Amino acid sequence: MSYVKIWVHVVFSTKNRFPYLTKDIRYEVFNHIIENCREKAIFLQAINGYTEHIHCLISLGNDQSIASIAKLIKGESSFWINKQQLTAQKFSWQDDYFAVSVSESQVEKVVNYIKNQEIHHAKKSFDEEVEEFMKKYGWQTIKDE
Repeated sequence: MSYVKIWVHVVFSTKNRFPYLTKDIRYEVFNHIIENCREKAIFLQAINGYTEHIHCLISLGNDQSIASIAKLIKGESSFWINKQQLTAQKFSWQDDYFAVSVSESQVEKVVNYIKNQEIHHAKKSFDEEVEEFMKKYGWQTIKDE
């Protein structure tokens, strides 16, 4: 029997970073994603976010990839949000996402970071957070190259 434990911190942004995920619907969406992950055998350790993005900490299974997990979570949740008519406009996620591996020793730190998104974003915008991630991980956007 194979044993795989690969932690991945994944961040999804709403289309054009539009603030669809108001406090009124945000936790309903998170709870739906939790249930959907459970049904699809996706091990979701933590989820939270703010008006225009969500953070997930996922442990990949031996037959799962980051791309397949992102597609399942984003596709199903956007379909559900639209079916439930939770937003006035058609909801969709940005095509891109951020994903980075997390060592076992850092899981608790990342869980706490994800849990404290509202406090975090009271001090720092999502754009500032993205810039911070890009600097920390040495990424550049296409327009920067």
